[in-house]
Amino acid sequence: MANALSSMTGYARAQGGVPGISFSVEIKTVNARGLDVRMRMTPGYDALEGEIRRRIGKALARGSVTVNLNVDRDGEGGRVVVNHEALSAVLGALREIAGTIDAQKPTLDGILGLKGVLEQHDAPLDADAEDRLQAAIYDAVDTALHDLRASRRAEGVHLGEILGTQVTEIARLRDLAAAHPGRSRDVLLARLKEQIADLLAANGGLNEDRLAQEALLLATKADIREELDRLSAHVASARALLGEGGPVGRKLDFLSQEFNREANTLCSKSNAVDLTAIGLDLKAVIDQFREQVQNLE
Repeated sequence: MANALSSMTGYARAQGGVPGISFSVEIKTVNARGLDVRMRMTPGYDALEGEIRRRIGKALARGSVTVNLNVDRDGEGGRVVVNHEALSAVLGALREIAGTIDAQKPTLDGILGLKGVLEQHDAPLDADAEDRLQAAIYDAVDTALHDLRASRRAEGVHLGEILGTQVTEIARLRDLAAAHPGRSRDVLLARLKEQIADLLAANGGLNEDRLAQEALLLATKADIREELDRLSAHVASARALLGEGGPVGRKLDFLSQEFNREANTLCSKSNAVDLTAIGLDLKAVIDQFREQVQNLE
């Protein structure tokens, strides 16, 4: 059974707690070339970061991931302490500007009210309560990751439908180019004779070897059979990858570049305006395909 395609965009939230403490975990993901995890955690819980990153790495293959962990103590608790370093910095600044501005002297409550001067230190948990809190946070992370993956897969189904339609359109335009009258042997031969005549008129001194080389070069430039064959092979590969599912975004992104290369060559070799128009339509669909692939894990 094929794996599901997944988008790289998603959001999930989980919450929980233990007696006296509540917390919430939010995980948001957007597009990225690889897996980039950024953590925003309530101070004092940095020790959990390594395990949370490990769980994210196991659950996700690609995406820019932002994790917010907010922990709140219920009611009062702990103690208030003075941050002497911050207080010294504030007092130093006051001394530096004293006499340079006309203002009332700062009050004690004003100084203590400045951010960072006073800090709330929560009372430490006993070992058992700490273990229960960590286990609850990890469970919430797992729940959020489960919901996040579900939302990314749901979006991946939608992306898969869009990409499948675009591959079908690429195949249709490829077949349209293959059936173009300008690719017939008689048309190519007439065009080749015309170009050789132009060469002879421009430089009557061409010897037979040089003329043969020029004829071969012109014939090669006019033949888009290899480009059409490669487009067919790329279409088959794209359909196989979409059917395979899982984290195939990188492979499809590389394939979109190969699609674009063949479309560019087809346009450059075109010997008819309407064949060039088909090539330009191909390029437009391929650009749309690549844009959607950027959202895929």
